Amino acid sequence: MNAPSESKQPRNATSWAQQKTHTLHVTHTHSGALNLNVDGRQITSPLQGFGQMWQKTYRISLQSAEVTPAAVIQTWKEHFAEFWPAHSRFFGPLTGIAPGEVAILNVAVGGLPLSTGVLVLYADEESFTLMTPQGHMFAGWITFSAYEENGAVFAQAQVLMRASDPIYELGLRFGGHKQEDVFWEHTLKQLAKRFKVEGEVSLEAICVDKKIQWSQAKNIWHNSAIRTVFYKVVTPSSWFRRRSK
Repeated sequence: MNAPSESKQPRNATSWAQQKTHTLHVTHTHSGALNLNVDGRQITSPLQGFGQMWQKTYRISLQSAEVTPAAVIQTWKEHFAEFWPAHSRFFGPLTGIAPGEVAILNVAVGGLPLSTGVLVLYADEESFTLMTPQGHMFAGWITFSAYEENGAVFAQAQVLMRASDPIYELGLRFGGHKQEDVFWEHTLKQLAKRFKVEGEVSLEAICVDKKIQWSQAKNIWHNSAIRTVFYKVVTPSSWFRRRSK
């Protein structure tokens, strides 16, 4: 029997982003989207973050709905932005949530505007993972999945993250974690409502590493919140839009 070829790709190879570099590029900008702090930024893992490392798992049961995990993920991908809270915008790629695509995020953090993005690191029929770039609130990724357990289908969002820099870490400690929890609890409840299910979201939060990585304090240079506020202050068109409102 011949040995398998070393060049043979694993079965799920097409589900991973096939980028040769870790630099993000936006190929299309939606009308109304503020495209800042994305192009040219490097994606970041929790190892490159500043603050404590957390793993948070948000889960909701869809037991009363006759639906498969694959159908849940298909709906989640196709309507991802619709499940977000008000004042938070997800501008997905034209091709949809697919491996290697980049989306723009326009959100509010502590009442301040923030423009950033995410890379679709992985996507298949039952899960997809988004990874954050430099300047995002946290360095890490979030995986959205659906699975069946004891005859019930569950939808889940799991975050592995560190605050990107000292400012974001302070924000998390003084209300930011609660904001993050409310955000994803709202998202999962809205997803469940699409399947006519009313339920509560369970949360499991684990501090994986309590240490601060002071060597990454320099990440503050890329802080997207600071850069977005500065852009809005110094850009005349932005100022005139605010005055007209």
